[in-house]
Amino acid sequence: MSVSLPALLSQLLLGLVNGSFYAMLSLGLAVIFGLLNVINFAHGALFMMGAVLTWMAMNYLGVNYWVMLLVAPVVVGAFGILIERLLLRWIYKLDHLYGLLLTLGLTLLIEGIFRSAYGVSGLAYDTPDALSGAFNLGFMILPKYRAWVVLASLVVCFVTWFLIEKTRIGAYLRAGTENPRLVEAFGVNVPLMITLTYGFGVALAAFAGVLAAPVIQVSPLMGQNLIIVVFAVVVIGGMGSIMGAILTGLGLGVIEGLTKVFYPEASSTVVFVIMVIVLLIRPAGLFGKEK
Repeated sequence: MSVSLPALLSQLLLGLVNGSFYAMLSLGLAVIFGLLNVINFAHGALFMMGAVLTWMAMNYLGVNYWVMLLVAPVVVGAFGILIERLLLRWIYKLDHLYGLLLTLGLTLLIEGIFRSAYGVSGLAYDTPDALSGAFNLGFMILPKYRAWVVLASLVVCFVTWFLIEKTRIGAYLRAGTENPRLVEAFGVNVPLMITLTYGFGVALAAFAGVLAAPVIQVSPLMGQNLIIVVFAVVVIGGMGSIMGAILTGLGLGVIEGLTKVFYPEASSTVVFVIMVIVLLIRPAGLFGKEK
């Protein structure tokens, strides 16, 4: 099969865009599981909420994209805090299955509410004027908005990794999940810290939803199309590994893009094939810690 260099480079860049969404969503999942030990199956629905709230704000209130890039994560993060306070806090000491079933039920509830209001057809959201147009890279025309998605995702991922791995707040978070009584002895409010951590992880999903609104057709079911792939990304990178989620998300997006060039029929399954291979060789994931 003969593939031109421009076509190959084009798919690499488009794969990097998809990988940016995978990295953002898997990062939120990794934060929640790594620090709270909860498998948050509602992550896709909360990602959808970020996108739909952005669409609603534009159509009903005239609020622009740039404002919602800040407001939507705050609103959805606050909703996540309510979920943690009212529901999740009661199941932390139970088996992972309870958290999975609870968040799955929340997913069906949230998607059902939005589906009854807007149906399953797509809701159009235009690209912001400041990011319309494209860059001529010689081998391809790269839309400015897609370049912005990659840049914004990389910045947010790096800041999140730095916050959790290299700051005192991150040290308190990690210590609080392993030995909460010891951390509380130093005057740290561990329950509040856990609540805010869940809200932050959810806010990351909403931020990704706002970024996705002009790229992926906004729909109450849009989270379903990504969440299974994102869970596979988290498993491959290592459950709870922040850096694993980021690097694996970006890498698998690129691999998926290349697969569309060389073997298009396998592009929708290549991530799961890689997951099976990784689990057979290294059950804890590429960056996970072996127990």
